[in-house]
Amino acid sequence: MIEIVRGEHDTGPPSRRAQANRTLQNILRHDVPASLVVFLVAVPLSLGVALAVGAPLLAGLVSAVVGGLIASLLGGSALQVSGPSAALTVVLADSIATYGWAVTCAVTVGAGLLQILFGLLRFARAALAISPAIVHGLLAGIGVTIVLGQLHVVLGGRAQGSALANLAALPGQIVGHHDQAVLIGVLTVAILLVWPKLPAPVRKVPGPLAAVTVATGLSVAAGMSLPRVDLPAALPSFGFVPQLPSGGWSGVAFAAVTVALIASLESLLSAVSIDKLRGGRHTDLNRELIGQGAGNVASGVLGGLPVTGVIVRTMTNYEAGAKTRASALLHSCWILGFCLLLTGVLRYIPLAALAGLLVYVGAKLVNLPALKEVLRHGDLAVYAVTLVGAVFVNLLTGVAAGVLLALTFMLRRMVHSGVHVETGERGTRVVIEGALTFLSVPRLTKVLAGVPERADVTLELLVDYLDHAAFDCLRGWQQAHVKAGGTVTVDEIGHPWYGRGSSGEPTVRRSLAARVLPRWLAPWSQWQAEHVSLPGPRDGASPLSRGASEFQRRTAPLLRDTLSGLAHGQQPHTLFITCGDARIVPNLITTSGPGDLFAVRNIGNLVPAAGDGTDSSVGAAVEYAVGVLKVPEIVVCGHSSCGAMKALLGQAPEGLTRLGDWLRHGEPTLRRRASEAALLLDGRRPTAECDQLALHNVVQQLDHLRTHPVVADALAAGDLTLTGMYFDVGAAQVSLLDAAHRGFVPAGSTVH
Repeated sequence: MIEIVRGEHDTGPPSRRAQANRTLQNILRHDVPASLVVFLVAVPLSLGVALAVGAPLLAGLVSAVVGGLIASLLGGSALQVSGPSAALTVVLADSIATYGWAVTCAVTVGAGLLQILFGLLRFARAALAISPAIVHGLLAGIGVTIVLGQLHVVLGGRAQGSALANLAALPGQIVGHHDQAVLIGVLTVAILLVWPKLPAPVRKVPGPLAAVTVATGLSVAAGMSLPRVDLPAALPSFGFVPQLPSGGWSGVAFAAVTVALIASLESLLSAVSIDKLRGGRHTDLNRELIGQGAGNVASGVLGGLPVTGVIVRTMTNYEAGAKTRASALLHSCWILGFCLLLTGVLRYIPLAALAGLLVYVGAKLVNLPALKEVLRHGDLAVYAVTLVGAVFVNLLTGVAAGVLLALTFMLRRMVHSGVHVETGERGTRVVIEGALTFLSVPRLTKVLAGVPERADVTLELLVDYLDHAAFDCLRGWQQAHVKAGGTVTVDEIGHPWYGRGSSGEPTVRRSLAARVLPRWLAPWSQWQAEHVSLPGPRDGASPLSRGASEFQRRTAPLLRDTLSGLAHGQQPHTLFITCGDARIVPNLITTSGPGDLFAVRNIGNLVPAAGDGTDSSVGAAVEYAVGVLKVPEIVVCGHSSCGAMKALLGQAPEGLTRLGDWLRHGEPTLRRRASEAALLLDGRRPTAECDQLALHNVVQQLDHLRTHPVVADALAAGDLTLTGMYFDVGAAQVSLLDAAHRGFVPAGSTVH
């Protein structure tokens, strides 16, 4: 269907002025309201992060303005909103306590330069390879650390120097009497917990803003004497220069790398998350890193905290209806205006209210749905190790421990995957699956040592990679077993890694492995001819019995559930009438399986007309399929180089009386060919006369089907479709009859 998207007299694309007007309307309608919502969320969060790390409180607002503005302008994500993040509180608090605020600003600048380098070197995608269990464990560790520290502030005290010290001092802090601080902090947390359950009109006011506003109003109205936000009388001059350390360069460099890695990871994860929600064009992640790095350089130079793409602000921006990056830019402008005009209002905010907000944010970082997902994937240990390391040592140690454990699990799975011995009536089978490398040799040696001496062994290889050490182990065991009086038959499925190694031409890389047809597609006889089996017992079984054994071993376990559902009846969707030619495999060329096709095969895919009386088999199948099984489609499938068509053209083998009697049903096809124009195959007439006759034969058999009463009734009722199909064996091409154009067209080029 053609959709008219402009007026009847469309003269081309809109003018630049029209595009500018449309963009302006979009900004006014969507981005301005969204930016106001994000601004209201960002102010208390920025102050809270500054409080948590022990930085000047105004530094949180400076970073939200300067860093957020530059990161939004230069970054790759249209909806990402940047600012100070709770994920960096641990490393920043340690840096400020150790080196001071001015040096920490230098750390921020250094982290930004590293991020720019990461983006220029196109490292962004590599960061996404980190296991989700490590990412969520890191965020949970940061959340636990924030909660342990800010609970002290909520209770009217001060946070200790480490998570372990905070945990040890917490019981004594709880016993102490801090009535006013506790009231304000608990009230803030309670409002944040209840806010999502309130009616929608109320929830239009952001929860953090409402909680801090109510707590501040109560503290002022009640005349409470509490520590409050301490801001300078005016904004500092933007000429601040970070101070380089006089010593301890290794620690400062380590802090810069830590900030760069955590900030990059959070920004990338936030950008990817919002991409999944909004759809459309994805973020340029390397450009996003460059933008975040530039934001951090500017923020550090001007006395602000490090910035990241913050998932809370970004999600708020998206849910508020933002369409372009104008929303993030405007949110920074609103914060700047607030700082210039309403600084006095901020001085009324109790620190306990900001601490309560941080306790809530920290607790939210322990994402329970994500933890359940990690548990389902069996990565709970990786999550726990990362969390514990992040809380009680430091963030990079937690990440390093998580990565090390994840690699250990991966190696363990590789070493233990699919190496086992099966013993049954037909002898001993050593089954090896997956990648087989030097890491698997100890396990492989142990399993092979358990194979009985002088046993007849089948070595079954389903490997997708085999390195030199593993090959040498297998080859040495095979030779020793044969020398001791046993036999070893190598049954290698897929690319012949072992066979190539045995012939002195090993495959050294996965990329060089040949694509090999699985046995259920390639003929068993072809597979036997192309794959070398080492000397072993020969049971004299026919190819069919060997194939049946292969089915029983490999395919039957995969199909058992499907076939059990079909055990008491069938409901096929197609009656498939085709030739008995061994080259035609109906389920293969139609990508169907058990229960899909009710198949009828005979020489020449012939359908005697109703009332012929000489053959009742095809008529009975048609009657049963349409009348009882109620199939909605009948397909007649001919093929190239058909022996029956050659016989109709006078090339029939001599002395086959019954064949001649059967081919009498093909005489109407000969008459059709003589009286009608040639049928085309993909726009061309087949060069072989037997192939041209095969096309006419398909059409003629469809006509014969229409003479059967059960088919005619179903067609009249609209319950049945007749389809003509042709298979070019040499080209492996399925074509379908297109009656409107008197020919057959490749499957997929037309809709039937």
